[in-house]
Amino acid sequence: MPATDTGQRLLESATEAFAAKGFHGTTTRDIAAAAGVTPGAVYVHHRSKEELLYSISKVGHERTLELVRAGMASSTDPVEQIRNVVRDFVEWQSSNRTKSSVVNFELPALSDEHRAEVLEIRRAVDAEFRTVVDRGRELGVFSVPDTRLAVFALLSLCIDVARWFRADGRLTAADVAANHSMLALRMLGAAGS
Repeated sequence: MPATDTGQRLLESATEAFAAKGFHGTTTRDIAAAAGVTPGAVYVHHRSKEELLYSISKVGHERTLELVRAGMASSTDPVEQIRNVVRDFVEWQSSNRTKSSVVNFELPALSDEHRAEVLEIRRAVDAEFRTVVDRGRELGVFSVPDTRLAVFALLSLCIDVARWFRADGRLTAADVAANHSMLALRMLGAAGS
């Protein structure tokens, strides 16, 4: 198989292993075995186990930022922006639960340099949310006393889905996303939500 296929298989097996065992509980041997390659192949495609985690985390955070920015660009109305952003964010988190778990909950295992880079992307996501919540407050469509706390709550609502969502559960990812977008608007005190 081409190197890119092997590299992708290694990323996928690392994601599964990190989600199941945590970064520190996973060995490169675990990752290689799941990808169907020898442990040495890990180092042909990635410098270290930490670099695998960094790749997974960076791509996942970049995808989140893309989703958030697209949702913000979907309307000029803060209520619609929050509805769209939370719906799309939660649906992605739910549909990609394994990857989301690794992306969001294995950050402490990153090197200082890699963690700083990923946290910069997180700050950009946070800034997008703050901008729309502040604008909604200024327009009188959101009634929360503290934008920062409201954004923390919104982000938790979106991210923590990865902790409990199950594809074989009672609700689909789309169902959870629709529900969470309604909850987000209620949390913000949006009229008619």
